[in-house]
Amino acid sequence: MHVIEDRKKWSGIIDQCRQSDFYHTFDYHQIVKKEGEKPVLLKYSEGGSHILLPLIIRDIEGTQLKDATSVYGYVGPLGKNIGADFKNDNFKKQLDKFLKDNQIISVFSRLHPYISRQHQILKNIGNIVPHGKVVNIDLTKSNEEQKQEYKRRLRTYINKENKEYEIIDGACDEYLDTFIATYCENMKRVNAKPSYFFGKNYFYELLASGQINAELMAAIHKDSSEFAGGAIFTKRGNTIQYHLSGVKAKFFHLNPIKLLIDHARIIGTHEGYTNLNLGGGLGGQEKDSLFYFKSGFSKEYREFHSWQYIVDEPKYNQLLKEKRDLEEPIDETSCFFPLYRQNLDTDDTEISKINCWANDG
Repeated sequence: MHVIEDRKKWSGIIDQCRQSDFYHTFDYHQIVKKEGEKPVLLKYSEGGSHILLPLIIRDIEGTQLKDATSVYGYVGPLGKNIGADFKNDNFKKQLDKFLKDNQIISVFSRLHPYISRQHQILKNIGNIVPHGKVVNIDLTKSNEEQKQEYKRRLRTYINKENKEYEIIDGACDEYLDTFIATYCENMKRVNAKPSYFFGKNYFYELLASGQINAELMAAIHKDSSEFAGGAIFTKRGNTIQYHLSGVKAKFFHLNPIKLLIDHARIIGTHEGYTNLNLGGGLGGQEKDSLFYFKSGFSKEYREFHSWQYIVDEPKYNQLLKEKRDLEEPIDETSCFFPLYRQNLDTDDTEISKINCWANDG
């Protein structure tokens, strides 16, 4: 098992994989890492087969132990020349050795709904846990076929919005600061948790990275020339990701995010992308207003899972016991992992923070 931390090596080997997303890149790991966290890319080779697993290693406060997690988004392992008959026994042995040598007692990673072989690579290594569905727009279909899947009410709104708003592509220079302020206002309005907020550098670095290939699209109100709302989309491989969006309060009544997604769909189809991932509902739910909003664009869904692996069960259970001894509440029925971090951080439960602003009005 090789550990890669160098930008050039990390980027070069990720680029060799047929399937990867910006969540796997060196740049994104550097942008989102917190103080004291160490991003690594694990590389396993067996014959002509390779597995790449990006992780963020964290200290467990008050101990000499560590655990590992993924960046927020759709990550998991990448495989090169991993066939249907691949057996992961040797990979598991090498992974376990690395984890135990580094006192890493648990691993959590969100998996990617569009990347094949991830379940096969991780088979019998911990648990793969379902978290609901994400909404996909199939960009290989014709524009007419895609529009036929729109709910009638959505088509009506988009027609109205076309008359109200002009869409500007690549609007980061002129409108980025306004977009950041608008996004933060939206998060405050819905009493979002702290992990939903990002500093300005997050947006600046995201849009500046050639590895991530993020674009800000802005909706400008035609009559007033005012910024009404914006959305950041990323493009890598065959997939476009709807990442973050925000709308000024005065334009909620005719939410331009619908038009922005429709515009990204048209551009992506023209540029030859195959999928536009809109994400899922808050917390992976399929009955909330966010999922309802997204499902208006397409009837095609992908399953979203996370990987949860207890490497050292005695030490994991000891941390849980210490938490109980302090009478700290633990919801053992939740999908939160690892449980000893419950109520300390929220990243691993907020399954759908990404693209978290939209209303269905």
